[in-house]
Amino acid sequence: MRWVALTAVAPVAWGANYYVTHEFLPPDSPLWGAALRALPAGLVLLGLRRQRPRGAWWWRSAVLGLLNVSVFFVLVYAASQLLPTSIASTVMALSPLAMMLIAWALVSERPGIAHLTGAAIGLGGVCLMLFTGTGGVSVPGVLASATAMLVSSFGYILTKRWSAGIDVLASTAWQLTAGGLFLLPVAAAVEGPPPALSTPALLAFGYVTFVATALAFAAWFTGLRHLPAVTVGLVGLLNPVTGVLLGTAVAGEVLTVQQSCGLALVLVGVVLGRPTRAGRRDGSRSPHRPAPDEHLAREPSACDPL
Repeated sequence: MRWVALTAVAPVAWGANYYVTHEFLPPDSPLWGAALRALPAGLVLLGLRRQRPRGAWWWRSAVLGLLNVSVFFVLVYAASQLLPTSIASTVMALSPLAMMLIAWALVSERPGIAHLTGAAIGLGGVCLMLFTGTGGVSVPGVLASATAMLVSSFGYILTKRWSAGIDVLASTAWQLTAGGLFLLPVAAAVEGPPPALSTPALLAFGYVTFVATALAFAAWFTGLRHLPAVTVGLVGLLNPVTGVLLGTAVAGEVLTVQQSCGLALVLVGVVLGRPTRAGRRDGSRSPHRPAPDEHLAREPSACDPL
């Protein structure tokens, strides 16, 4: 359960990130917003783990950085600006189902009855929280959030498949740095020079960069290392819980009875998906089959000091 508690740091931080982005960051600069979120966080973690990728991890870092950072951060930034905090975070709660199916295909983690039940109940809660019958929900915002969920779910399972034997902070630093470097020239070409930032915006970027990115991604990828992907995905349901509660408490968004029922169902889904001792023993007897070159990543030479 300590790994569950550590993993929970990520969705709670991400749920608050929607509010911070929506309220304090410039609405018309998603590319710069994503780049300024990713690159400083990557460099901070790289300073803590002075290791460079080697061999396959050069292209793996690029692929994961593109999926988990570049595309994901831009879409999340756009969704945060287009949607209320509660709705933006709720759409991302579909990720447990996506991660469950992708993990089954890529890392041979077959979901159990409790996981399937938890995902179904959580999905029902998401539907109650999202489809409230009220107008004003941005369709482009929902599409951006849903696409971000699918892209990141695939990227997270690839991270789990590839990262055996690799230092978590090092691989997280490589992904964030690569994703930030991809974004810089695109942001400059499309949006021009970086936006002028007020003091509240700078403080908001401090939270987004160091808490919702560096700390959150390190906790999330550590959870993926030690827990089944479906359990990590269900812990991610705390994202919409945080978003809805923060949107209600701070942003003045109205929490309806229907949304409250959906919130309760989401929490039930998280509880059902928690790992058990028997589940961990079963998981240890059926590890995923490594990729052909995965044994190389387990050797000490997979990453060298800078």
